[in-house]
Amino acid sequence: MQIFTDFVQRFGQGPPGDRAFDDIILSLVVSLMSIGTLIGALSGAYTADWWGRRKSLTFGVGMFIIGNIIQITAMTSWVHMMMGRFVAGLGVGNLSVGVPMYQSECCPREIRGAVVASYQLLITIGILISNLINYGVREIQESSASWRIVIGLGIAFSMPLGLGVLFLPESPRWLAGRGRWDDARTSIARLRGLKADPHNALVEDDFQEMHSTIMQQANVGTGTWWECFAGSDKPRVVYRTLLGCAIHFLQQWTGVNYFFYYGASIFQSAGIDDPILIQLVLGAVNVVTTFPGLYIIERVGRRIPLIVGACWQATWLLIFAAVGLARPPDQHESSGIVMIVAACMFIASFAMTWGPFAWVVIGETFPLRTRAKQASLATASNWLGNFMISFLTPFADSGIGYAFGFVFFGTNAAAAVITYFFLYETKSLALEQVDVMYSQRELKPWKSSEWTPEGYLDRNSRDPAYWDQRRGSMIGQLGGDEKSSKHIL
Repeated sequence: MQIFTDFVQRFGQGPPGDRAFDDIILSLVVSLMSIGTLIGALSGAYTADWWGRRKSLTFGVGMFIIGNIIQITAMTSWVHMMMGRFVAGLGVGNLSVGVPMYQSECCPREIRGAVVASYQLLITIGILISNLINYGVREIQESSASWRIVIGLGIAFSMPLGLGVLFLPESPRWLAGRGRWDDARTSIARLRGLKADPHNALVEDDFQEMHSTIMQQANVGTGTWWECFAGSDKPRVVYRTLLGCAIHFLQQWTGVNYFFYYGASIFQSAGIDDPILIQLVLGAVNVVTTFPGLYIIERVGRRIPLIVGACWQATWLLIFAAVGLARPPDQHESSGIVMIVAACMFIASFAMTWGPFAWVVIGETFPLRTRAKQASLATASNWLGNFMISFLTPFADSGIGYAFGFVFFGTNAAAAVITYFFLYETKSLALEQVDVMYSQRELKPWKSSEWTPEGYLDRNSRDPAYWDQRRGSMIGQLGGDEKSSKHIL
């Protein structure tokens, strides 16, 4: 959209008929949305806890729609367009915290990873659809309809989420955190497809696992922002805050938005005849290769794919940068082909690993009492990294050119190292079990896949005798515990 004729002539700089974007103006127009998303992500902790997960999502959609309306009504002022993107970013940031958190708290652990990973899948589909729309409207790029259609369709695509989520069950863990145990049980039953049988054994087992941990947290009160950084009697709170922030910051600094934000401009400067078509190809690769990630996350786990993915991405970014510098693509056609292949291979890896997996990590790493706040901090780190990429890329492209790829090579290498030494394997664990695992101080991350929770023969097999005994003891305890658990959060 930023290279469409009407868009450049309206919001660019210079004499009429010969306008172009200054690097600083283009950086601000693109990147201020990321500042909005950062603020929206931090505010998402409050709205998710105050109003519940569903209403918070509806609020985020509302902010996004308002921002898009502001953008559509822009005439010639780039500041008007920029502020519209900022407001839309407030909504996107709120949603980027709320959606993975709601998915994680509602899904059975057997499919939780794949469901949360589908969040990234739908993002990739959205990117592909936007690329298709851009490819279609380029024929009318002399008209303002070319970019107004693109922005306006965002409103249509967001409304089903804002309205549809209100018809879904509320998060059982949010309900339980407020002492609404009967509502929490009903929510679990609905999510399990057993609304008419809320005392089914499947519902009871899920309810018991959730109940015991939340009751323990009830004894220590409400989690605060300070606790996310200062810790508490619950081990590794600060550790998990910093880990979540690092994973999400590095997700942006893998370099993916170097291609998606500025790919058309980069490939245009490289002498590619149809840079929008190349963007369309990259978007298609992004969608297709996300599907294997949904299988990998439940079959292989979280740690190994993230480590392998980071190393693979680093390799292809090294090739991209080295070829671009050694044999400039505007002088050597073969270099352009190699760089497009390198970009596709990089995006294929990101779509299968770091794209969806980072959202899964923040959905299942944090304890309930500080989950919304820690998730918002991690997501804010994501958008901080996003802002830095979107703001710095035009200057880097003008200054060091393709050598910027060497920076991304280094950040991907760092991502692999941090994942190996600090991230625990959470495959097949309930959220409450993840909390217990991180509390085992003697357990090392690279050995975490061998850890088995109490009451299980392995991560996928319960010990029937243990759970029969637990079920019997719960019947006598639940009534008194319900009174003491009011307003945990």
